[in-house]
Amino acid sequence: MTRTGLLAVGWLGLLVVLALTADVLPIAAYDAPVGPPARPPFSAFPEFLGTDGIGRSVLSRLVHGTQISLMVGLGATVTACVLGTLLGLLSAYRRGAVEEVVGVVTDTILAFPPLLLLLALAAVARPGVGTLVVSLGLLFLPPFARIARATALSQLTRTYVLAARAMGAGHGRLLFRELLPNTVPPVASYAVVMMALMIVVEGSLSFLGVGIPPPAPSWGAMIAEGKDFLYTAPYLVLVPCVVIFLTVLSFNTVGERLRARLSGEEAR
Repeated sequence: MTRTGLLAVGWLGLLVVLALTADVLPIAAYDAPVGPPARPPFSAFPEFLGTDGIGRSVLSRLVHGTQISLMVGLGATVTACVLGTLLGLLSAYRRGAVEEVVGVVTDTILAFPPLLLLLALAAVARPGVGTLVVSLGLLFLPPFARIARATALSQLTRTYVLAARAMGAGHGRLLFRELLPNTVPPVASYAVVMMALMIVVEGSLSFLGVGIPPPAPSWGAMIAEGKDFLYTAPYLVLVPCVVIFLTVLSFNTVGERLRARLSGEEAR
């Protein structure tokens, strides 16, 4: 793996560790004031990232925001990946009416502007992690279904599938023992990149005030709260923006390396 890939994996590994240990780390509560408002970074320890506009620890809110962002990103990606892959496999294998129904469902979802659809769902559903996971999972289901369908269609005429069918293999074996294993690599590499998109969308919704409800921390909500202090305390916006940038870049880098590895290409 290249140096860039190692740095990306290292950053994502750090985020995972922080997310798993956020509740036991020796840091302040994310919703409790720990000092004067807008205290600049590196002026006190252990709150070396300073405080926000009402005196809460930026470090604590960033760490707990990591927990929420990764939870939403992973949950939504798994939901979209599993449901989309199953629908794609079924539509390719059964064809006919099943293919038409799956096509109508995916085309209908794609026809709605994503942001407007998410805002509408947030308006009628109770805001929270579960709502975001389900909403984002359903919204980004079509790309996974299309990838799985295209991959499965290319396999239906392969020798190993025809041989299994000739030997009397049932539908379950053909779907999950013959088609699914070769569908996983392209879907998995796309899922890694999709996690970055999920995190960006969650941050955008929280920035607009329809994502994770306060006082729970979110990277997008931290940017929204810090925008009023952009000229006097720019670090309140800069810190979460840098974290989002590095996280999205790392996911894209890992996804590209994974795609190259699974497709047999030489990683750059």
